[in-house]
Amino acid sequence: MTSPLRVIGVGFDHMHIGDQLQTAIDHPDTAVVGLIGDDLSRVSDVAFSLNLDVPSFGSLKELDALISVTDPDIAFVCTTTAAHADVVQALASAGIHVILEKPFADSLEAVDRMISSSQANGTLLTVNWPLAWLPSHRTAKRLIAEGSIGDVQAVHFYDGNRGPLYHSHGKVETSPTTEEKASSWFYSSDAGGGSLRDYLGYGVTLGTWFRNGGLPESVTADWFIPEGLEVDEQSVVIARYATGLSVFETRWGTLSDPWSLQPSPRCGFVITGATGSITSWDYDVEVTLTRGNGSAPERIGVDEIALEDRTALANVVAHLRTSRPLDSPLSAATSRIGHAIVEAAVRGAETGQRVRLTDLGGSAVRTLRDQSASNSNNSGALPKGT
Repeated sequence: MTSPLRVIGVGFDHMHIGDQLQTAIDHPDTAVVGLIGDDLSRVSDVAFSLNLDVPSFGSLKELDALISVTDPDIAFVCTTTAAHADVVQALASAGIHVILEKPFADSLEAVDRMISSSQANGTLLTVNWPLAWLPSHRTAKRLIAEGSIGDVQAVHFYDGNRGPLYHSHGKVETSPTTEEKASSWFYSSDAGGGSLRDYLGYGVTLGTWFRNGGLPESVTADWFIPEGLEVDEQSVVIARYATGLSVFETRWGTLSDPWSLQPSPRCGFVITGATGSITSWDYDVEVTLTRGNGSAPERIGVDEIALEDRTALANVVAHLRTSRPLDSPLSAATSRIGHAIVEAAVRGAETGQRVRLTDLGGSAVRTLRDQSASNSNNSGALPKGT
């Protein structure tokens, strides 16, 4: 019998660390063996809530010690965004596969450092986009792959929540104080905070997935930074593709969280193709398919999702055990395309100028095009019921 894959949790700065660890607890082929973060009380609180009794360390400087004690196969990384590159490089050099909690990074240079390190050490670098595992969006992707709306022409994305400090793992509601907000890394520009970096990656990475890797020509963006804050709580990004414009909006400060009660506007995607459209709301049990030519919209129940497609960990485990291809949004290639769009949006919001993908540097765009072609050639259709 094959031994379970050994999983560690690295960094407790992002509330999703508890959700990620829960997926390892629930998976029949993995075991959580260790935890480490820069706040031992936070590490202990999450461990207690999940009933985990494993070696725990209160400083990322002790990462080598944790690795020595636990001999892990896979690491969940939930540090601040700015710390991702250093942590991933340390894990890759130790031969450990990484599931990195979104967002990918705080710069394209950091992304490439992580990719290069992982490739050099023969380890997986994957990025968890929780919305990618929702049955509604996976059903939308299947319908697109089946040709239900023709080639994707435009994607509209609106998403966010009441704010990053209004919930902990498991979507447990919290009530942050003004002081907690002021001191949180989510509100620090140096740490990679802000609603644009928090949520735009969802829209453009899944948008790239819907398009089978298609790249925009340029990006225009604006954001709203409230007085007294370093980062935005709202952004609007327009990406110009050969087929037209796509709009991606992010928002901290919705009146409700979409997983409990959809706010208005609703959170999710409207995907327009050459012959029809799909509306796919976050957490919904149906998607709406309009085939065009005056036909009435169809409400389609979401697909039943196989274990391998329900979480990032399950997808990685299936890949390691059976060589099953990684899901596209999880891959570093697709996530890098998404992150390049994020960086173009940040630059556009900072300067007020249209940013072309070529402005990111010739080598960066050449690599993006190569990855786009690779994603398109290997995307495949999602079989119904997976």
